[in-house]
Amino acid sequence: MTALSYFVAGTDTEIGKTLVSAALLHGFARAGLRAAAMKPIASGAVLRDGVLHNEDADQLDAAANVALPNEIRTPFMMREPIAPHIAAAREGIALDIGRIVEAHRFALTQADVVVVEGVGGFRVPLDDTHDTADLAVALNLPVVLVVGMRLGCISHALLTAEAIVARGLTLAGWVANRVDPDMLYPDENIATLKQRLHAPLLGVIPHLMPADAARAAAALDISALTHPLQHKD
Repeated sequence: MTALSYFVAGTDTEIGKTLVSAALLHGFARAGLRAAAMKPIASGAVLRDGVLHNEDADQLDAAANVALPNEIRTPFMMREPIAPHIAAAREGIALDIGRIVEAHRFALTQADVVVVEGVGGFRVPLDDTHDTADLAVALNLPVVLVVGMRLGCISHALLTAEAIVARGLTLAGWVANRVDPDMLYPDENIATLKQRLHAPLLGVIPHLMPADAARAAAALDISALTHPLQHKD
């Protein structure tokens, strides 16, 4: 069986990419698959016991049932919680997409499915000429789009989906994440997105406080991802 892999992109930063990525990992594991995670680029890390730790990467590790070496799971980890190209420049790090592609190639040999979480939104710069969209293209992965449900999400979602397709990538599915519990008419917003996004809605994650990936997994239907040929939407 050829390993599956998905790139998790978001409509913005802080809209639940890590929560959804971890929920997908739980779902794949519950389906009997060996599931591994990559957070190729992480900015915002602290040193513990001589090892840099990023909170998002640690959450992915906790949800995966296949552990990858740190340098494979997160080839590039910067200390400051700022835009990755700025953090990398301040630390003298070159965010080499080729190195991430190699790490991903190794990850595929270790698991049945690899979930790759992007950084920020879909077009976050990595250096003077490349951004995370270029990373998704280099990995050549179908994309799962996380839509943070709040005012303005429809335009953000449609623009991001348009950018994904413009790069020649497949939108494999999308997840509505209720980041704003006070959002007015969320169901109507979701209905509009279902009509306009040409990909299956994998689930609606309720506002969870605190965030709980195992509970979020129960809100997702991953069948469109585990049996993609059956869903040519």
